[in-house]
Amino acid sequence: MPSHSETRPLPYTARQMYDLVADVPKYPEFLPWCAAARVRKTTELDDHLVMDADLVISFKVFRERFGSRVTMWPDKMSINTEYLDGPFRFLKSTWSFSDTDTGCDVSFSVDFEFRNALLRGIIGVMFNEAMHRIVRAFETRAAALYGQNRIAGE
Repeated sequence: MPSHSETRPLPYTARQMYDLVADVPKYPEFLPWCAAARVRKTTELDDHLVMDADLVISFKVFRERFGSRVTMWPDKMSINTEYLDGPFRFLKSTWSFSDTDTGCDVSFSVDFEFRNALLRGIIGVMFNEAMHRIVRAFETRAAALYGQNRIAGE
């Protein structure tokens, strides 16, 4: 069962990075292997928002849809994702964002396992590189939206 976690300092505000990660419908515009995204429903609660969403992941001959429940805590600057349905046995991810003097720290962790043994084998070989590409895709998107190497408002 692959898992990955890392914390990266970025030259953007925690709010900017939170907003970027929370914008699930835009994922196909910049995330590798993400062919489509659809929000099934969104529920606003007192201090958080719950979004059920589908992503279509396409890699070589594989094309799989999976559903997840994304719980967004804007005041805590964190986003948690739980698996609903699709090709996984389980999937959980967590994002957290905290402001620093030079921007923010972005922490990301993911833990999952595919049901399909062939997919497990493929992802096992390239898992670390895939996770780094995904994190870099969010960084590149932030630079495109907010400007290269600068905190908004400066």
